[in-house]
Amino acid sequence: MKAFMDKDFLLETPTAQHLYHDYSAKLPIVDYHCHIPPQEIYENRRFENIAQVWLGGHQVLADGSDYYFGDHYKWRVMRSNGVPEEYITGDKPDRERFQKFAESLEMAIGNPMYTWCHLELKKYFGYEGVLNGETAEEVWNLCNDKLQHDPKLTVRGLIEQSNVAMVGTTDDPIDSLEWHKKIKEDPTIKVVVAPSFRPDKALNIRKEGFADYIHKLEEVVGRKFACANCVVSALEERLEFFVEMGCRASDHGLDYIPFAETNAEKATAAFKKAMAGETLTKEEGDEYTTYLLLKLGALYKKHNVVMQMHYSCLRNVNDKMYRKLGPDTGFDMIAVTDCSATISSLLSALTKEDACPKVILYSLNPADFDMLGTILGAFQDDEIPGKIQLGSAWWFCDTDDGMYQQMKTLARLGLLGNFIGMLTDSRSFLSYTRHELFRRLMCNLIGNWVENGQYPNDEKSLKKIVEGISYYNAKRYFNL
Repeated sequence: MKAFMDKDFLLETPTAQHLYHDYSAKLPIVDYHCHIPPQEIYENRRFENIAQVWLGGHQVLADGSDYYFGDHYKWRVMRSNGVPEEYITGDKPDRERFQKFAESLEMAIGNPMYTWCHLELKKYFGYEGVLNGETAEEVWNLCNDKLQHDPKLTVRGLIEQSNVAMVGTTDDPIDSLEWHKKIKEDPTIKVVVAPSFRPDKALNIRKEGFADYIHKLEEVVGRKFACANCVVSALEERLEFFVEMGCRASDHGLDYIPFAETNAEKATAAFKKAMAGETLTKEEGDEYTTYLLLKLGALYKKHNVVMQMHYSCLRNVNDKMYRKLGPDTGFDMIAVTDCSATISSLLSALTKEDACPKVILYSLNPADFDMLGTILGAFQDDEIPGKIQLGSAWWFCDTDDGMYQQMKTLARLGLLGNFIGMLTDSRSFLSYTRHELFRRLMCNLIGNWVENGQYPNDEKSLKKIVEGISYYNAKRYFNL
């Protein structure tokens, strides 16, 4: 029997162990898509206790509204164990909330949360044991002592000891980027902290709050909008500002990726209707969103900004809890959508105009992996190896099986050697261990192929592939 999560955890062969320890593990991390707040990097926040880091909490915003923040992966684990909501997003003491989580984690055999938590405890707190209801007090005291006194466990300390080269945050076009500016001007901050341009609220024209958001965008650029091109012009202005602040990527969170025959007139008609508070048909919404995606794609190409598209998530499906807690609180699921024709049509339209940027495609539905894998090869070109990427296993796919499936699909249908690797997609500064888990799985997969005689034991080639996926491909792709 193997020891629990030892140094060769998940590395099944001598080749896998060699590739991980000698090549992959040592390389910096390019965390090109996450949700951590740049303010906490600049202020070098120190957390009070492990519950605050792992479980987050609740705060009342300036407008009096409630905001729940934290790791909704962990919240789902607790709910699945029958924990009352008052211990999850409520006002129970942090020690009691942590106890409930520890008791729930014990039941999470086979869940990536079990691996993530123990990797974090081991790497950042030196804890070699197992977290459960009985050890919760021991872990609570150990972690809290280190969080309060260890200089390596401030936000910047965590980033530094994790060997992070780049952090790609997620930022709205109307954001002032004041914290990015302060980070950029602070010579003591060595990591690249790059804003990412996320214009979802300007694209999702059929969603509640669209008109209110457009008015906010008008205020930021100082003019009123009469047409769809007015929105495009404003977004271009904001994108140029983001690029000045170091932006390397955009991101689009879409229920599905649309494509409709469209033009400025159709997009403007839909825009005016939405701004007047009228209900749009799906076709009208798709005409507007398609128009903006095409215009933005060309702008990303112009400014060498990567276009990320995340889709196939059905959000906030528990209406009672959505009304109580709001979005991003753990009530989302995989959607079943057929975007094969629309994604290929969107890329084709951009390519036809020589306006296709570097693109990363993520579906929350693993059933889409093969379809996306075949789209890649239809739109690659000589701008950069792997210009169109099959995004890493995202959200509910971020499991051992999901990561293996994503990499095997890319290997079968494209070039795994040009993959830009993992991201955290997290709000936690402890989540960099997800890169370790990914790298172990990647090295194990490649090591098994070598050991099985499916790829030669060519040291030079294997080093190039493993180091590329771990770091150098992303470094090249995001112009570090």
